[in-house]
Amino acid sequence: METELHLKINEICKTDRRFSVNAYFFILDALRVTAREIRKKDVEHSRHLSGQELSQGIKQYAIKRFGCMSYTVMELWGIKQTADFGAIVYNLIDVGLLGKSGGDSIDDFNDLFDFASAFLKPFEPNDCKGRKTA
Repeated sequence: METELHLKINEICKTDRRFSVNAYFFILDALRVTAREIRKKDVEHSRHLSGQELSQGIKQYAIKRFGCMSYTVMELWGIKQTADFGAIVYNLIDVGLLGKSGGDSIDDFNDLFDFASAFLKPFEPNDCKGRKTA
């Protein structure tokens, strides 16, 4: 039996086919982890995360979870730039799975970092097994 979360994400994916179902669950996981990490460092931090904070958190979470495969995983899920994080977040907002504050905008996610630099460069010149490449 599918949960309400699964039903809503599947519904999003029927109307917006740019991103994989897995991309939505990943973004929700990254949001949870990022919020927890920020609050560990700053107990006074508001519950709300900015687009920039979330994007940086997604990047860190992807690298931690997928390592040198982060770029490939993101690409397979249809995520090619930080604006795509915003599109996913705003799709989740539209179905009531996330909220936003008055000053938030989907544009807060635009052009925050380059995917190749963020997800490939940290692993050069090493390959996934940690061996030096030729």
